[in-house]
Amino acid sequence: MRSTGPSIAEILHSHESGSGSPTNTAARVADAIAANGDDGTWITPVPRAQLLAAAAEIERRPGARTLPLYGVPFGVKDSIDVAGWPTTLACPDFAYTATGTAPAVQRLLDAGALFVGKTNLDQFATGLNGTRTPYTIPRSVFGGDLVCGGSSSGSARAVALGEVPFCVATDTAGSGRVPAALNGIVGWKPSRGLISAVGLVPACKSLDCVTLTATSIEDLDRVFDVIAAVDPDDPWSRPRGPRHRGGRLRAGLPAAAELEFFGDTVFRDAHLALRERLSGLGFDCVATTLEPFLAAGELLYQGPWVAERLVEFGDFLADHPDSILPTVREILTGGYRFDAVDVFRAQQRLQRLRARVARMWADFDVLVLPAIGTTFTVAQVLADPVATNTVLGHYTHFGNLLDLTAVAVPVGVTGDGRPLSVMVAGPALADDTVLAAAARILDEPRTVVTAAAAARAAKERQ
Repeated sequence: MRSTGPSIAEILHSHESGSGSPTNTAARVADAIAANGDDGTWITPVPRAQLLAAAAEIERRPGARTLPLYGVPFGVKDSIDVAGWPTTLACPDFAYTATGTAPAVQRLLDAGALFVGKTNLDQFATGLNGTRTPYTIPRSVFGGDLVCGGSSSGSARAVALGEVPFCVATDTAGSGRVPAALNGIVGWKPSRGLISAVGLVPACKSLDCVTLTATSIEDLDRVFDVIAAVDPDDPWSRPRGPRHRGGRLRAGLPAAAELEFFGDTVFRDAHLALRERLSGLGFDCVATTLEPFLAAGELLYQGPWVAERLVEFGDFLADHPDSILPTVREILTGGYRFDAVDVFRAQQRLQRLRARVARMWADFDVLVLPAIGTTFTVAQVLADPVATNTVLGHYTHFGNLLDLTAVAVPVGVTGDGRPLSVMVAGPALADDTVLAAAARILDEPRTVVTAAAAARAAKERQ
């Protein structure tokens, strides 16, 4: 199931041509959100009257129709600050009203984008399934009581429903990619630091990444060209890498025996069938191993990085333990078992794995994997919240630990109607190569060249 809403390009054409307007778009979005009711997508949507007023204000700006995101609506995960609006992290007792706007969101607003509201998430961005919220539990748009995925559950669902063409989300362990896979949209985790994380309440600050959800690579290109910028206030900030220059791409494919589908033969068969088609899509397939990637992923929750969550939430945990959902509380308190020796031991282990993986990129340009190995219903996750969550993150946990860029790409549905996605991953700053690979899998021409992108390309040619 794909979005029934218009793309960014379609919205811009409507607004720029005068066949539509930001206020008309705002009315459509408000109507869609109201019609869907309390479905677990939004925590704090902008009320209709305010949304229409904001759209009208955009229309009155000087040169409004030349703005790169003129009147394009978007949502923001409710762990990212927008001035004047509550940031809850899906924990009402933790909530506060933001006094400033995250620089990444401000860049979108300055470009004429229309803020629609704050989206639901797993509490404290701790989870990959979408059920860890005191608000309504969202379901996948594919039905069957499938979990929506998390922690960026509402961000994925809002796009999949067509309410907005893109959302700003986050990804620490797969939080942007897993819900995208479960809702049949594109979820991209750029290289860490390309989008400022200032104004994001951190889960694991050394790993957190601000991400984007959309329905096409074209839409991602348009938004990324606006939102990406070096931020001196973000110590992990860095400039984006070079553009992909075309030609065939080398796709690293682990042996089928290394892939885990947790007994889901339908998912296995569907993924292996997709792999058979890659050579016809402009890929040269290269055999590789998944072992060092999975070994790094095991460190995320079995190692001391879980203790990093206590930097932000330790005091709240101590003062308000009953305000935190039991599963999230159990994960947070688990961080207390690690000491400094554990941290250094894990860092050294991770560095060895990073060095090994860095050498592997000489053999292929991108790694193509399942985005998820199977799906679960809400009931299944609630019955075994930790084990099912671990399964959902099998192919995503290692992404930020190994400093990768990765995108979940929808490739259809399985024979029993569940969403199927692959994950395309690459080394840090190979973002454009990864997006080029994703576009090929989607059979989507990458034709968008924004003014800023054209200027960069000209500079690279000098």
